Amino acid sequence: MASRRDFLQTSLFAAGAARAAGAAPPNILYIHSHDSGRYLSPYGHAVPTPNLKKLASEGVLFRQAFSAAPTCSPSRACLLTGQYAHQNGMLGLAHRGFSLNDYRKHVLYPLRDAGYHSVLGGLQHIAAKPETIGYDEILRHRTTHAADVAPGAVAFLDRKPKQPFFLDVGFFETHREYAPPTPADDARFILPPAPIPDTAATRGDMAGFHASARILDDGVGKVLEALERNGLAENTLVVSTTDHGIAFPRMKCNLTDAGWGVSLILRGPGIFRGGKVCDAMVSHIDLFPTLCEAAGVKPPSWIEGRSLTPLLRGETAQVREEAFAEVNYHASYEPKRAVRTTRWKYIRRYGDRTAPVLPNCDDGPSKSLWLDAGWREQPQDREQLYDLVFDPNEEHNLAADPRSATALREMRGRLDAWMKRTGDPLLRGPVAAPPGAKVNPADGTSPREPVVDAK
Repeated sequence: MASRRDFLQTSLFAAGAARAAGAAPPNILYIHSHDSGRYLSPYGHAVPTPNLKKLASEGVLFRQAFSAAPTCSPSRACLLTGQYAHQNGMLGLAHRGFSLNDYRKHVLYPLRDAGYHSVLGGLQHIAAKPETIGYDEILRHRTTHAADVAPGAVAFLDRKPKQPFFLDVGFFETHREYAPPTPADDARFILPPAPIPDTAATRGDMAGFHASARILDDGVGKVLEALERNGLAENTLVVSTTDHGIAFPRMKCNLTDAGWGVSLILRGPGIFRGGKVCDAMVSHIDLFPTLCEAAGVKPPSWIEGRSLTPLLRGETAQVREEAFAEVNYHASYEPKRAVRTTRWKYIRRYGDRTAPVLPNCDDGPSKSLWLDAGWREQPQDREQLYDLVFDPNEEHNLAADPRSATALREMRGRLDAWMKRTGDPLLRGPVAAPPGAKVNPADGTSPREPVVDAK
């Protein structure tokens, strides 16, 4: 497979040719949700998101897209810097005292150098104060819920802004607490997500997710309609995604596919049109160089991602053979790493703890059901190996199976090489939180319990 340098050289040549032909750089709309995973209608789920499905029918739907860190701030930081969390410094949650090492590594800076006007609307979650990031303009809203954020983004688009612009629109939905279910979100006819058992309580829990997804989709629809109404849609690259899996046990904050698998839809000029489906494995970190290429900007030398445009042009069947993800801090410290190929998943946990870190799962009826059934006593293996062809739900750990020894050795090697190449601090021992960061004890139960200030 071609190297990342080869891809970047090809990308820059194509971008230069487009500029020479007089093509205007596209506006970029980055519109993102909270805790949605792939539980949306474009992925075949009976979740009420018709506007997202329409977007997918007009653009490119990525079926195998993954976050680089299935926790809120680290995920977004990886996407927006093109680096892994242990490289960019976002090891935990921004509102709990974690931050980027250098906010000038945000994608808005190379875009600004190319003449883009950067605008933030709604949720950002990579800085305690949004002014720290450096946007040219910040839209003010009463809350970060879609009902408040979408009208602000619409008002910006109705101004017929000077182009090109980079508009970052973040919605709180579908984070807990969920919206009250509507009559259309009838829990009798809703299926909880695997691996959650089908009970009245979990059906009701998922009904709340459906209600929140409905609100999210309505906000997306309003913003996309404003693009159309103002004649901006044809020359705007829309990036629709989420940070990680949904806030149920074994999903958000976990390295299963249900934890770091994400929705990703791109719609824009040229290769970003057509209602196509892409089954190649891609990572959030691949979006930074993709946006740079679309804008005709030279990507920084330090990015880890690979542009998706050769994939969309049909020049290659894949841009990566492996994807990586990590968890450091969420509510509690829970260091773990993972590597995934198309066939295998390998997860490694660090430290001596074998019990679940319960504060890293948001409270809700599905979590309560697991707690009542003894989740606290369920052991977790230090190493986990899954065959994703025969075990897509990652239920049968093959790490101790002699028949999988070759795969285990290969996946260990892939993870070790990545950690060394990227300077992962976990190789040197436990990773400390910054002074003053808020951390829940790992043996607690809820993220709402009292926290400890890091020294």
